[in-house]
Amino acid sequence: MFEYSEKVMDHFMNPRNVGELEDPDGVGRVGNPICGDIMEFQVKVEDEHISDVKFRTFGCGAAIAVSSMVSEMAKGKTLDEAMKITNKMVAKELDGLPKNKLHCSNLGADALHKAIEDYREKQKKSARKQTAGSGGEADGKG
Repeated sequence: MFEYSEKVMDHFMNPRNVGELEDPDGVGRVGNPICGDIMEFQVKVEDEHISDVKFRTFGCGAAIAVSSMVSEMAKGKTLDEAMKITNKMVAKELDGLPKNKLHCSNLGADALHKAIEDYREKQKKSARKQTAGSGGEADGKG
């Protein structure tokens, strides 16, 4: 039997930010083929800050607790701050995880990072479309 901290049990039994966002700005999905855990994070971004975050996780109790904690850690942070969330930080915030469950903390941070990367990629594409669509005369003098 695994020894889980009170925080892990709380986030497992009462996960925060579960669900889906309507029209998310970024989506990140990761999975572990060995244990079968799958995590998806969705983010809403306003002024380079994560204004809202939701997750869906298929996995063990530790995976659900990690997803819940990552969502709490990310909400309100700048994108750069959220990209600095590491597996060690997540495990520490949860007052530790059993060694054979530490991979779950990697998945949570990775899924969040992928959602942010997805948002940034969409922003780049949008900027390229706007630049490409603004052809024509630059100064109007012809």
